[in-house]
Amino acid sequence: MSDEFGVDLDEVFKVIDSADVLVVRFHLIDKRLLVDFRTKPGIRPIVMVVARAESVDDRFKSIKKLRPEFPYPEKVMTFHWPRTMPVILASGVWQHLVDRVSALGDDETTEQCGRVMEELLTLERAEVAGAIRGAAHYQTMWERQS
Repeated sequence: MSDEFGVDLDEVFKVIDSADVLVVRFHLIDKRLLVDFRTKPGIRPIVMVVARAESVDDRFKSIKKLRPEFPYPEKVMTFHWPRTMPVILASGVWQHLVDRVSALGDDETTEQCGRVMEELLTLERAEVAGAIRGAAHYQTMWERQS
């Protein structure tokens, strides 16, 4: 366990290095990061933000729907990221993932990684703002005075 980041970075790196398909769950946002490292000539890996699946079976079906040119994955590896997006950047985890997927893809793949991180940062900021404002799925400690 890394004292600085609160996770075992070596284990996270091993998961990234060995996964054919990876799902990352986050602490603050309900969306997931899906990375499918599988490639074929003319078909690059994908990196995208997806909705939370209701079950493992639903996740496999959603991956097959997104990637009909590939068989169902044998397994989907996952890890939970218990910290914020800036910490995934500072820890080197994001760069490790980008390096692996970019080596399998092309410039568009690398650019997609940047767009996905921007989306994740935006989602996280919105969630934090919602928590502060007392959005519907949060309970505030005080009542707003009119």
